Amino acid sequence: MRGFNVTVHAPERTSFAVRLESVSKVYGTGEGTVLALDNVSIAMPRGTFTAVMGPSGSGKSTFLHCAAGLDRPTSGRVWLGDEELSGKRETALTEFRREHVGFVFQAYNLLGWLTVEENIALPLRLAGRTVDRDLVREVAGVVELGVRMDQRPSQLSGGQQQRVALARPLVTRPEVVFLDEPTGALDTRTARQVLEMLRQAVRRTGQTTVMVTHDPVAASFADSVVFLADGRLAGSMTAPSPAQIAERMTSLGEW
Repeated sequence: MRGFNVTVHAPERTSFAVRLESVSKVYGTGEGTVLALDNVSIAMPRGTFTAVMGPSGSGKSTFLHCAAGLDRPTSGRVWLGDEELSGKRETALTEFRREHVGFVFQAYNLLGWLTVEENIALPLRLAGRTVDRDLVREVAGVVELGVRMDQRPSQLSGGQQQRVALARPLVTRPEVVFLDEPTGALDTRTARQVLEMLRQAVRRTGQTTVMVTHDPVAASFADSVVFLADGRLAGSMTAPSPAQIAERMTSLGEW
């Protein structure tokens, strides 16, 4: 499947939020060399919600890190919007990520000594921007937080903490939000609630979202699912059911 290209389809959209062109990533040298990504080309239109799946060791995390500018590809080119990341110096890349990219990880990474409002507003403070409390509360509403803004993370349930973690990157209005197993630490019921909220937030705000997950149910909330195997693209599905995703993952050797 070398050179297999994927375009995630979105009706009436022509501009892309994320583009990878012939991206490869190699770790190590000599006998310890690992080819984590192998000539990956993909384009994701603005305003889409894409899930990325694959067996363990397929390159999912490397894909996310390269697409988000957290890691540099060994070869190939990466764009976020109209900006090419591949040639940026580290300082410029850090500044660009701060302004244009949001991240949500399985570990919520909330600061326990800050309130909910302060945790959500943290990216604004780090970017040296004025904190607009109305904006913070608006974003809290988008993710259906429903808690007092002066509470601390320790006073919240796991699902509420994850909603705070989802609100935090949205407050800077980034071009793309990347999520790495965002519901892995949640029980099934709470995970479904968070994913439905995320899907609705994407539709309301037109936010481009890319989610790495191992869970077919989580992936089914996305508009499209992209599959990786052995560092290569192995196809995509549009609006698939959990059963269809699980069947495809079985054919890739996951189960």
